[in-house]
Amino acid sequence: MVHRIRFPGARHELAGALHRPAGRPVGWALFAHCFTCGKDLHAARRIAEELAAQGFGVLRFDFTGLGASGGDFADVTLSSDVDDVVAAAAWLTEHHGAPSLLVGHSLGGAAVLLATPRLDAVRAVATIGAPSDPEHLTHLIPDEAQVRAEGCVQVELAGRSFPITTAFLDDLTSHRLTDVVRELRRATLFLHSPQDNTVGVAHARALFQAARHPRSFVSLDGADHLLSDPADARYAGRLIASWARRYVGVEEAAGPDHRDDVEARTLGTGFGTDVIIDGRHRLRADEPIDVGGEDTGPSPYDLLSAALASCTSMTLQMYAARKKLDLEEAIVHVRHEKVHAADCEACETSTGKVDRFQRSIELRGNLTPDVRARMLQIADRCPVHRTLHSEVSVVTTSLEPSAD
Repeated sequence: MVHRIRFPGARHELAGALHRPAGRPVGWALFAHCFTCGKDLHAARRIAEELAAQGFGVLRFDFTGLGASGGDFADVTLSSDVDDVVAAAAWLTEHHGAPSLLVGHSLGGAAVLLATPRLDAVRAVATIGAPSDPEHLTHLIPDEAQVRAEGCVQVELAGRSFPITTAFLDDLTSHRLTDVVRELRRATLFLHSPQDNTVGVAHARALFQAARHPRSFVSLDGADHLLSDPADARYAGRLIASWARRYVGVEEAAGPDHRDDVEARTLGTGFGTDVIIDGRHRLRADEPIDVGGEDTGPSPYDLLSAALASCTSMTLQMYAARKKLDLEEAIVHVRHEKVHAADCEACETSTGKVDRFQRSIELRGNLTPDVRARMLQIADRCPVHRTLHSEVSVVTTSLEPSAD
């Protein structure tokens, strides 16, 4: 669930988006966006969604002068961005929980690294495409000489015009990021693409070499600087979440008061959906690319087929154990399709289309032909199989949106 919020920054009111996971968060995270990007960059949203799917609460926000936040970009420096990270952490600590994980993209990565010494609760820091030397950013500004001559110049960056000041350039040169990283004494993860043409991968090498253990590096091979391919952003989010769980030191999220509860939460405008089972187990559902999805997980019918296949395998294992049969493995394949009723000999319906699950069972072990035939009959006793063949009632009720 995502909540749009506003909170006091270091100098101006900032706009944020708060992602809440199911159950109690395993930890809280802050996400800092790239230079001139904003919290609503597709990559930022997708990474936050993946972290939330793995149990993290996440706050992504717009720096001063960008997106929906207040202030003038002409007054912004890297130091002011660092102050905004600290302010966001203070708001999160007061209203939800102190952030144990910081994630920063590009210059946002530099900002979270610089903010970490000021945030005692942070245990892990992950950067994506971050520069090892913030002064590197000056090479992306085509009119640096003019900026220094005039004090403030409108500069075209990524197709948009931004006011760049001498104060901004001078502030960049004042930070020695590798020196800060060398003294962090927190778990660090540096993600970088070898094909990054904006911030070269050599920056990741410099950061990694400066960092102390525990330190990690992951190559985002094939990705561009902005992680514009949804698969790259989601991969980065899943990887950061898995890595961070080792260091945040928070117990697993508490489940709901009753078992067998399944919750599905859509992830935005697409088909991608987080599925939370019993408050403890999480998986992703989606649709194939050819029908408008991003193929980040199985489709709903794939999940239904998986339920039938797994239930069948469990039923056969239980039967074999009770009868003391030499069953080594029961492998069940299920394929779902819609067929014309006229082509379905076993169907009672004679018109229209019907759902057909084609189930194939491979029994491995020292079993006689008679035992194998009997086990195929037992497969039909699988509870999911029986549910699919019985009368089913779905009762839908309305719930009021939960307050945050």
